[in-house]
Amino acid sequence: MRITYANSPEEFCFLAASRIADMIRRKPDAVIGLATGRTTTGVHAALSEIYRSRPFDTSRITVFGMDEITNVSRTFPGSCYDMLLRQVVEPLHIPMQNFLMPPTFSNDFSRECRIFESAIAARGGVDLQFLGIGENGHLGFNQPGTPFDSTTWLSRMDEKLDERIRRESGSSPDAELGGFTIGIKNIMMSRSIVLAANGKSKAQIVYQALRGKISTEVPASVLQLHPFCETILDPDAAALLNDLSNEKKP
Repeated sequence: MRITYANSPEEFCFLAASRIADMIRRKPDAVIGLATGRTTTGVHAALSEIYRSRPFDTSRITVFGMDEITNVSRTFPGSCYDMLLRQVVEPLHIPMQNFLMPPTFSNDFSRECRIFESAIAARGGVDLQFLGIGENGHLGFNQPGTPFDSTTWLSRMDEKLDERIRRESGSSPDAELGGFTIGIKNIMMSRSIVLAANGKSKAQIVYQALRGKISTEVPASVLQLHPFCETILDPDAAALLNDLSNEKKP
């Protein structure tokens, strides 16, 4: 695994965004998986700025969200659909037909999982999967304990997130919130991966994922096995990684 250390939070966002922009420039019909959350909001803003300053062709790019909250409206500002639409698809003028997202409502999510996987496969598979990391090491909604051979599925919502989503979305107490997510096997089948982490709260889990044993209890640790995975860290997230040998400073 290649590790790149940014010198500041601002450089972190720029470096991470540059990996997405570089893929689009290099392969104008690439398929790119994106994540949402606190980490990627800044990265997406930097990507939009790169595009504004030096526009590149996005007419043939396919982008997809790797996960989605179920049983909330797509118009809810916390939905992955809404965030990616506002932060990436619209600013980069990506055609809507090239924006793939899991559904938020369905009578048969198992079927929807198969349909979503097939849609990505029909476009040639994933050229770049961009990832954030949860404080417990989760990737997407693949929580600790998720088997490494998991494919697209409907995961549980962790308790804190469930409470927040219900509060912010006004969801009914009876609504069963979940996390539609590509599985760990899907992630590992991507031709290249970028894992981005920033902030002091990520330092411990970054150390465990990159230096600890490979275990389903830390889902992100499986990335140690991917032949083309780069991790980009800001100074706070890299605080516990003191050995910089064979690793890259920009």
